[in-house]
Amino acid sequence: MNKMDWPGKVEEEDSTFTNIPLADDIGHSSRILYPRPRSLLPKMMNADVDAVDAENQVELEEKTRLINQVLELQHTLEDLSARVDAVKEENLKLKSENQVLGQYIENLMSASSVFQTTDTKSKRK
Repeated sequence: MNKMDWPGKVEEEDSTFTNIPLADDIGHSSRILYPRPRSLLPKMMNADVDAVDAENQVELEEKTRLINQVLELQHTLEDLSARVDAVKEENLKLKSENQVLGQYIENLMSASSVFQTTDTKSKRK
């Protein structure tokens, strides 16, 4: 029996690609070559792929760590910004209270005879 007589029969022509005949191609010489599945790759290539996977895993972990650090810093910045706004508000409140107290003290001093300016010349006469 000819190799081409069985539709869907998998034939290997080299170690990298798998040759799969198409239904329309039975009896013809045209075929499509598909890459072999990873599990069929030589062990050396599997080791290389595993090394690349390990590097990708390390890179992914580093990216995740950096993203988490950026998010934490963003939250810290938001907290600090809120704290600055609260301190500014408190500062304005205290300035206003100080102005009121200053005016109150001035009014008390002007109403009290203890703080009135004395004319020393008029007392000596």
